[in-house]
This record gives sequence, C-alpha cells and structure tokens, in this order.
Amino acid sequence: MTFVPADEAGLAAEIADLVNRVYAEAEAGIWAEGATRTTEAEVVDLIHAGQIAVARSDKRVVGAVRIQQLDDGVGEFGMLVAAPEERGTGVGRDLVSFAEHWASERGLKSMQLELLVPRTWTHPVKEFLRGWYTRIGYRVVRTGSLDEAYPALVPHLACPCDFVIFQKDLGRAPA
Repeated sequence: MTFVPADEAGLAAEIADLVNRVYAEAEAGIWAEGATRTTEAEVVDLIHAGQIAVARSDKRVVGAVRIQQLDDGVGEFGMLVAAPEERGTGVGRDLVSFAEHWASERGLKSMQLELLVPRTWTHPVKEFLRGWYTRIGYRVVRTGSLDEAYPALVPHLACPCDFVIFQKDLGRAPA
C-alpha cells in the first residue's frame, strides 16, 4: 500500500473508475439513477492533498482508500474499495491496516469510518460491511442523519439514509 504521489495524478481516472464500479454494486438502490460516488476531479484533489492510498498488483490499481485526520486526534478512512476480482484476497483488510498504521504513526488515538445505510430497509452489502467492520475491531459510536451532515447529497438519494459512525481505539495513551 502506498499513497499516490501528487505527480501521479494521472491515476485519478483509474481510481475514480474503480471506486464508482465498486460503489455502484455496493450501494445499489441507495442512490438515484446516474449518481456516482466520485469524480476524476475529486480524486485529483484528494491525491494532491495526500489522502489517497492504493494497493497495486502488477502496476494495476486493485484497491484504494481515502485517509484523513479529523479533529481531536481521530483519523478517518473512507472510499474503501477492492477490485471485484480481488475480493477475498485481503486487499480491503490490508488497506484498513495501512490506514490504521498511518493514524498510529501520527499519534492519533482512534480511527473512524462512516457507513451509509438506508433508513427504511436492510441493504445486504451494508449488513455485510457492518459485520466485517465489527469483526476487525470497529464499534458503532453513533448514527448521524445525512440531511444534517451532508445536505447536498440528499437530493441524489433514492431513499432516506443515515450514516453509522464506527470507531476503533488504536491503543495509544493520550499525549
């Protein structure tokens, strides 16, 4: 796993395509027709901000994750994807481990992620992810309302959604 250097912003289209392909399946029924998870321009901005890490196999991007530092000593990862043909090989787990290690190196006390979930029905991929995140040590700390936190996204939804916020203690004593 490596962060994408700013001079490799040419990878943005490949990363955006992977993210959008994976999220189209993982969030089927959640977004209105034609909605995408990200754009090449957004990925370029995230690369320039030093927030995108990728997993490669034979120079091909097979996974990606966005990593950032929030306030109060908390790291966050999101936009986690593994290429469909790589599922079950540990790419996702390796990217999460990379994110956690990055946060620990910076003295951050915990790592956070947000999981978008439909409010009125159970999405099978979201339930799988909820179980997976729990198995690797993440715990639900609260549920947030998408309308309050991300109002610009609400018109793009196919159904009402919330986001479940998970955190994992990284085992560091407070400084």
